[in-house]
Amino acid sequence: MAEAVPASLPAAVRGSLRIADRVVAKIAAQAAGEVLVDAPGADLVPKGVTPHASVSVRKSGTRDTARVRLVLELGHPVDIGAVCGTVRRHVTDKVQALTGMHVPEVAVEVERLHSAAARRKDEGRVE
Repeated sequence: MAEAVPASLPAAVRGSLRIADRVVAKIAAQAAGEVLVDAPGADLVPKGVTPHASVSVRKSGTRDTARVRLVLELGHPVDIGAVCGTVRRHVTDKVQALTGMHVPEVAVEVERLHSAAARRKDEGRVE
């Protein structure tokens, strides 16, 4: 059986951990979804529509830096700026907490707004 490496060794001697970009992207998308499920107008977004994230991770000194880009859909009417700000803060906190990476940028793109009026029109009812 292999012996445990003492914690007193420097990190460079113990080894390193590499977190794949796609894993960081999945964490970011999940974190965005956690916010959006309770966002105003969430009931207007079709079931199964989830945020999409892409991430670029770079080595910055001794710490990795993750730049996140999110694409999401919102219900309408909603304060888009407030919802995006909440998503941005939560994603930053979650990615930093789970990966230890610095997250200087979370770009949020709203791809589509879903409104009750459009839903009624699709159902054949127009007011």
